[in-house]
Amino acid sequence: MDGNAKLSIVDVAKRAGVSTATVSRVINHNGGYSRETEEKVRRTIEECGFTPNANAIGLRTNKSRCIGVIVPDVTNEFFAKIIQELDFYLLKHGYSLLICNSNEDYELENMHIKGLIEKHIDGIVYISGQNEIKNINEIKHIPVVYIDRAPLNARMLILSDNQEGGYLATKEMIDKGCRRILLLRDVRCASTIRYRKEGYIRALKENGIPYREELEVSCFPDYAEARKVMDRLVRSGGCYFDGIFATNDMMALACINVLMEAGIKIPEQVKVVGYDNVSVTRFTSPQITTITQDTRQMAIAAGRTILRMIQKKEISEKRTIIPVKLEVRGTT
Repeated sequence: MDGNAKLSIVDVAKRAGVSTATVSRVINHNGGYSRETEEKVRRTIEECGFTPNANAIGLRTNKSRCIGVIVPDVTNEFFAKIIQELDFYLLKHGYSLLICNSNEDYELENMHIKGLIEKHIDGIVYISGQNEIKNINEIKHIPVVYIDRAPLNARMLILSDNQEGGYLATKEMIDKGCRRILLLRDVRCASTIRYRKEGYIRALKENGIPYREELEVSCFPDYAEARKVMDRLVRSGGCYFDGIFATNDMMALACINVLMEAGIKIPEQVKVVGYDNVSVTRFTSPQITTITQDTRQMAIAAGRTILRMIQKKEISEKRTIIPVKLEVRGTT
């Protein structure tokens, strides 16, 4: 056949010696055929260079072979890694991603959900900026996996062990001699931050160190805001500390720069631990001790779960916790 001719599903069926219905089932992963038949059809599709019309399939089956991903900030390296790994995983299973950036905005999240529903999306992987999923009825018929954060009403969750991360970060500094550890935390009440604080308090309690309210300081979780807060603390001299647990790496970097500019030695006088293990932590001097979240395992778990939900398979475990680990570097 002329390579420039436009092939149809009928052509593929004739070449493979099967019905058009069988070819359609193979393309849509609907089952009802043997492994031998599947291999024959897929080999024929590859040899012919046949490309199914995704729009036509979507209209006929009400399925798009596309999964929506809602993230708070696509420029954030941590979220970008999850998207990348999720894309790799789902592509191998015949699905593409439609990425939506919510900018931590409740209204934008709802607009994205409505848009995904209109596109007949097959499922949603959702990193929500909301503390509670209120419009649950809008997506109750669509498989949804909530990843990284645990808002109220979320039914299927893939989470890092953030409490253990907070514990490991704090214990590292206690083991190195710190007794007054500043918790510099994200001002928002996301579940990730709550759990990290719980881990911080658990490490203090386990080592007989009282929690001090004055040693918990909050700000928006970016470099500029954290720098302002740390500069104010250092200049006032009213909050003495010998360690800092910052709930993300950019906040940790801000702390380190302000302290070093003030002539405070790291780690000799103050030790610092960040969170997320983004690339900047390895390029600073000293390199930043931090908590690594396994973005690859989070993405694989989310991808595997959303596919099982789409296929209407039973999932006994509704909450998956992915382990974290401490990366010890120069700031401790």
